[in-house]
Amino acid sequence: MNGTTRFCLSARRLVTVATATALAAGPAALARATPTTTGEGRASAVVLRTGLDVSLLDKTVNVPLAVSLNEVRAPRSADRTALTVELDGVDGGKPFSVLRAEVAQAKATVENGTAEGSTRLAHAQVHVPGLPLLSLIEVEQVTSTATCEAGRTPVAESNLLGAVTVLGKRVTLTSGGTTNVRVPGVGEVRLDLSHRETTSRTAAATALELSVSVNPLELNVAEVDGTVTLAEATCETPRTTTPSPAPDVKPQGGPTQPDLAATGGNSATPYLAAGAVALLAAGAAAAVRARRRG
Repeated sequence: MNGTTRFCLSARRLVTVATATALAAGPAALARATPTTTGEGRASAVVLRTGLDVSLLDKTVNVPLAVSLNEVRAPRSADRTALTVELDGVDGGKPFSVLRAEVAQAKATVENGTAEGSTRLAHAQVHVPGLPLLSLIEVEQVTSTATCEAGRTPVAESNLLGAVTVLGKRVTLTSGGTTNVRVPGVGEVRLDLSHRETTSRTAAATALELSVSVNPLELNVAEVDGTVTLAEATCETPRTTTPSPAPDVKPQGGPTQPDLAATGGNSATPYLAAGAVALLAAGAAAAVRARRRG
């Protein structure tokens, strides 16, 4: 066997090994598992929610006032600036406004692996039955946001901007604390500011929660007791799964080749593939030159 023949055989072996390496690198790279979002995330938001019992002067029963303004669940949004309700036995059944606001927005979305609920309330007044001229609470601006992103820790945030007035009194609120406001002849309101909760997959934020106990003695209303919630947002993180890598397929029969695909793929796989292609080209060129010399 002369030098030319040996060189041709070496070139062919080089071509064979390079081809096998290139083919092995492709499936190995594709076999890497990529996390994907499977859905199931949740988000909700509500600008105002009341759970009040209204006791009437001429009746022994209570009239419930349980309403929600702009309560949405993903994927939805709402924007209303006034909520009017009617209660039998209160001021002859005439409608009254529970909330008046310049901005009352609620939004809930679940998309691209992120669930988020958000609310914003600006220049708002909240009223309860029996106090037509005196606001239960007035706020300049409150916001709440709950964000749950796959692969990250859920976040709950709430903010109170500007002045707050309760039963006609200007008050200073402490973040995360409780403030009590008493007005003789009217009643008492307890305020909890910026309540936030998070777990490994959920988040919830409430800008203001009021515990109400007032005695209006007007418009046939004896007492109003219960809770009022302002700017609430919640979320639950979408679940993700990591698919199993596709099994290696080995050819049946034929000459036994090195089990190159069994090595799998890693960060060096693209470089191996590129090197194999270069070897393939070099081998082919060497084979052509050898034939010409022969």
